Amino acid sequence: MESAISARDRVGVQDFLLLENYNSEAAFIENLRRRYREGLIYTYIGSVLVSVNPYRELEIYSKQNMERHRGVNFYEISPHIFALANNSYRALRTERRDQCILLSGESGAGKTEASKKILQYYTHICPTRNNTHTIRERLLQSNPVLEAFGNAKTLRNDNSSRFGKYMDIQFDYKGAPIGGHILNYLLEKSRVAHQNHGERNFHIFYQLLEGGEEPLLKRLGLEKTNPQHYHYLVKGKCPRVSSINDKNGWKVVRNALTIIGFNEDEIQLMEIVAIVLHLGNIQFDINRCRECTLFFFSQQLLGVDGSVLKEALTHKKIVAKGEEVISQYPSVCFQFCINYCNEKLQQLFVELMLKSEQEDYETEGVGWERVEYFNNKIICDLVEEKHKGIIAVLDEECLRRGDASDITFLEKLEDSLGGHAHFVTHKMANGKIRKAIGREEFRLVHYAGEVNYNVSGFLDKNNDLLCRHLKEVLCQSGNHIVSQCFHADELMDQRRPETAATEFKLSLAKLMEILMSKEPLYVRCIKPNDAKQPGGFDEVLVRHQVKYLGLMEYLRVRRAGFAYRRNFEVFLERYKSLCPDTWPNWRGTLPEGVATLVKHLNYKPEEYKLGRSKIFIRFPRTLFVTEDALEAKKQTIVIVIQSWWRGVKGRRKAMHRRQAADTIRKYERFCIMFIKGFILRNEPRCPDNEYFLDHVRFSFLMKVKRNLPKSLLDKSWPRPPPSLTELEQKVVASAIFGGQKDCYPQSVPKLFVATRLGISVSSLSDGFFVLHIPTTDSKQKGDLVLQCDHVIEAVTKLAIMADKIHNVNISQDSIRFAIARGKEGVIDFTSGSDLRVVKTKNGHLSVVRITHLLIKKYRAKECFG
Repeated sequence: MESAISARDRVGVQDFLLLENYNSEAAFIENLRRRYREGLIYTYIGSVLVSVNPYRELEIYSKQNMERHRGVNFYEISPHIFALANNSYRALRTERRDQCILLSGESGAGKTEASKKILQYYTHICPTRNNTHTIRERLLQSNPVLEAFGNAKTLRNDNSSRFGKYMDIQFDYKGAPIGGHILNYLLEKSRVAHQNHGERNFHIFYQLLEGGEEPLLKRLGLEKTNPQHYHYLVKGKCPRVSSINDKNGWKVVRNALTIIGFNEDEIQLMEIVAIVLHLGNIQFDINRCRECTLFFFSQQLLGVDGSVLKEALTHKKIVAKGEEVISQYPSVCFQFCINYCNEKLQQLFVELMLKSEQEDYETEGVGWERVEYFNNKIICDLVEEKHKGIIAVLDEECLRRGDASDITFLEKLEDSLGGHAHFVTHKMANGKIRKAIGREEFRLVHYAGEVNYNVSGFLDKNNDLLCRHLKEVLCQSGNHIVSQCFHADELMDQRRPETAATEFKLSLAKLMEILMSKEPLYVRCIKPNDAKQPGGFDEVLVRHQVKYLGLMEYLRVRRAGFAYRRNFEVFLERYKSLCPDTWPNWRGTLPEGVATLVKHLNYKPEEYKLGRSKIFIRFPRTLFVTEDALEAKKQTIVIVIQSWWRGVKGRRKAMHRRQAADTIRKYERFCIMFIKGFILRNEPRCPDNEYFLDHVRFSFLMKVKRNLPKSLLDKSWPRPPPSLTELEQKVVASAIFGGQKDCYPQSVPKLFVATRLGISVSSLSDGFFVLHIPTTDSKQKGDLVLQCDHVIEAVTKLAIMADKIHNVNISQDSIRFAIARGKEGVIDFTSGSDLRVVKTKNGHLSVVRITHLLIKKYRAKECFG
């Protein structure tokens, strides 16, 4: 993944661990700026991914890009959100350990979009089986619903998430998603009733009003009109945006709700949205008809008694000394917990990061050097410590009888926390700092900077509890979604509910416990400018985010040891061409190969360490020199590879030509052989026609197979070609020898060929004739020599039966024939008045005119002794 030096000068380094001046915040931000300017929004800090919001669509999220990252090691290609997601998924499947991906950053930094990309990647690469397609669609479609009910337009972000989200996805043993659930934290409930200037309420209100169908709106008592007519939608005085976006948003939400499985429940969900809008316009003045109508719709949609609902909305019922007391509601608002949550997440980040670093060093057998870093546990304790933390003091004041107030709460903090390095008030501060802190404020020095908090309303905000009286009413609601949110058994519990701060502290502790049980990966999202302009880079804004995200702190900790580490296999594969002993292939073990390579590269002992499976390189410059050497070497490698490839192509081309020539020659020989066989098809079987005759034989037999007689009485058979008359001989042989002679079965698969029998006679009046029987067995006795007074009749019948009418050899003077063991004999014929058969001095058999009437059998062996 490391770039050449020319590319580094233009687009910076892809991993901040490779920054030379890693202690410089300016160098860090300049590297971000260079990459952002080139459209490279992702950069690593080791395994942490830094993402800068581009405020425009980038062509880097296609299915082709998803496939490109499937199964690829984390550092093999450029930084990407898909690479991080793939790394987490691979670890889940191979190591069988739960994973989590933590996305953090301020509003508008791109956290929501990043989470969508991760979900899209998982739904694409995960295997599909049974109903997993439905599950994957539900996971994807959960985002539009969450955004509709939990996101809003703010000054900084048109689609700002106003809650923290924890999404848990379960996979089966094959890696297919089988389910999931979503938890939310710190939902900004106050936005329903109040929005800051220039901001909107949650998206769902506008989407329903702009895109809802007329019958639905009529049922809900809503008008398809300007959202500004509703009190809860005008608090922020936000200029009306395009209604097209809200209409399209409604279509997306309706479709998502159907896919998720709401169906009929969807209507009741919209009833709740309508109830909120109606209640926002109610002032409970009996003389005002519109408010009465709106209240009627509200109590009708909720399905509760109107008078009971009115009392529950305007008063709360508490039990004091056994008596019920009715009192007015306090205002609702609470943002202190957000920074507390950020502190806890930073603490988790540092703890898990250091733990991971130490485990990596210990596993590899490399010495771990103690790293000094700022541990924000002191700030977390300041907020959450039992009996003396800010939350404990706040709860104590809320429960204390007497004249407890926000001011007494501040005074109690000064008594309990006075002298703490990260806590100061107007009363405790010196002259210069005192001017920046109001009399009703306290300041906390967070890890990301100083924040002033005004204590006005703290006690009321901490006591922001849904009263028992209202719970009783809502438990009886005809809207079953509402009724399911409030359980009757909760009303039986007489204990005082936890305060808002304590409830949040407990839920946050539970979240930390969940996250600590998993292997984390981090995405740090950065907003480059407040104007949402593509290409805009506000250095002051970015520097602030780099600080409170703890990026420099993390970089410093990672660089305290070794800047670069890679598995032996990856390192050797990338740089093996720089050493003659490792190029092109290393045959030994991986540790030996890496040791040989670094020795050839002249690495100094203080520059690197070899672990059990990884190489650790301390300085970026060492790696850059190696990388630049590789860039220079690539030219030589390219020439070698090109030369090799040209040779391969040439050899392949020559081989293809030879194969083509061989194919043509084979085809030519086949054609010649087939044509010659056709010409000689009526001649005795010989090498020149045997292929053609076999082909004719096979074709005829296949024809017979396809046209078998339809019944046993059908004696019609296809007429065989002349070359297959031997089949008729087979039939005769079957009739004569079938079941009668032991050697008959062995003769069946053998062809009856005409060349197996030859006939020779003399031109004289003797009675001799020779039957030539060719054989390859030298142990056979040879040809058959016969004498017969009816030689003409005998030879004629044999010629007819053997189809040798035109192949009887009539010799004028002598006949040659085979004798046993490969020897050859000769019969010489001469005229004479008496029969004489004698053996001459030259070894021949001499026959003089034959007149015997008897047939005598002479074997060559008998004639010649």
